[in-house]
Amino acid sequence: MDLGLRDRVAAVGGGTAGLGYATAEALLREGARVFICSRSPDRVRAAVERLSAVAVDRGAPSGRVAGMALDLSQEDDCPRFIEETEARFGRLDCLLLNTGGPPHGYALDADDATWLRAFETLVLSTVRLTRMAIPRMLALGGGRILAVTSTSVRQPIPDLVLSNSLRGAVVGFLKSAANEYAARNVLINCLAPGRFATERVSSGDAVRAASEGIPVEEIRRRSLATIPAGRYGEAAEYGAVAAFLLSFANTYLTGSHVYCDGGQLRAVL
Repeated sequence: MDLGLRDRVAAVGGGTAGLGYATAEALLREGARVFICSRSPDRVRAAVERLSAVAVDRGAPSGRVAGMALDLSQEDDCPRFIEETEARFGRLDCLLLNTGGPPHGYALDADDATWLRAFETLVLSTVRLTRMAIPRMLALGGGRILAVTSTSVRQPIPDLVLSNSLRGAVVGFLKSAANEYAARNVLINCLAPGRFATERVSSGDAVRAASEGIPVEEIRRRSLATIPAGRYGEAAEYGAVAAFLLSFANTYLTGSHVYCDGGQLRAVL
């Protein structure tokens, strides 16, 4: 299937590792030009090199991918992300909303400062970037926005109270925006990962194991027992779904919260 991404421009938050990197690579393989960001200059540099090698392997010039170190929880860095994408590639067609997840913790663990940091990271970054991206996409005749969310929106995850609480606000905001701009060809969706073999999930497993005083292998065994597919997902599998939702082969799916979780979420609706 041709996803209609050739020479489109995608801005990918958190594009140096895990699901963000996998999405950037999937977009690049489909012919898009990709601008990534992350808080670490070293990780940005390494990811750009790896993605450039992917482009060259596919016969495309390495200049189809670029990036810079930014912290999307910071007000000034959100416009820089959009502006630098345009400065490098001349337009903005697709936006992946993705930041590092908030720290683990239970309902009474976090103080006000921690809640505010999590709100800025998850919610305000989404609002700021979407507010900047949509006018640019409208000027081009349309665009695609996708947020990396969590199954915790439907089923809270133990010891992730910050994520459980704030990702619902992200979904609500993007559903509102999707309804407002669907008729103008700006399609906006959310894609919730289940258990994927990423650094974030591995670190979470380690935290839970330490808190319970049991081997991390036991945490993994418990998790696998809840996944009908019988395994953790590979990041590339998420990237493939994300690339379609961000693509121009997607012409009618908007305002949706899609679950890519191997069947782990048991809810019917």
